[in-house]
Amino acid sequence: MPDHARAELARSMATHVVAACAPLPVAVVCDDPDVAAWAGGVGATVLWEPGLGLNGAVTSGVERLAAAGVRWVTVAHGDLPRARRLDQLSGFDGVTLVPDRRDEGTNVIRVLARAGFRFSYGPGSFRAHLAEAFRLGGRVRVLRTPILAYDVDWPDDVLELNT
Repeated sequence: MPDHARAELARSMATHVVAACAPLPVAVVCDDPDVAAWAGGVGATVLWEPGLGLNGAVTSGVERLAAAGVRWVTVAHGDLPRARRLDQLSGFDGVTLVPDRRDEGTNVIRVLARAGFRFSYGPGSFRAHLAEAFRLGGRVRVLRTPILAYDVDWPDDVLELNT
């Protein structure tokens, strides 16, 4: 896929995820000026976190939200083209994990902002996040929800999306 088409697909999916968060407020953690401009354009708060990598940026963003008084955070990635109603993940007093359809990655996490959750995105993140949730000692809920389990990581995922 050419770079411009890949960028458009990423923007389209991320815009869809932001819409799926309504009526929740949305913050986008990033270190890219184009992403920051897009996020502002869709009404999201931009949390600028340069040079930290994904895990560091998410951790720092969650810490900033906690310091601003946010009690619960839902971390959802922008490659969930079938996502709907992320606000419906509330109502559970513990860590919620939504693995991808391969039980390899973690597409969505809902956690107390001040819990000190250690994010471990990358290969095997679902198992790592599950272990982290148990380390925190609270209740843990795993939701295997098809609309949130479908993410786009590989070219075949895009082909599947279009069928």
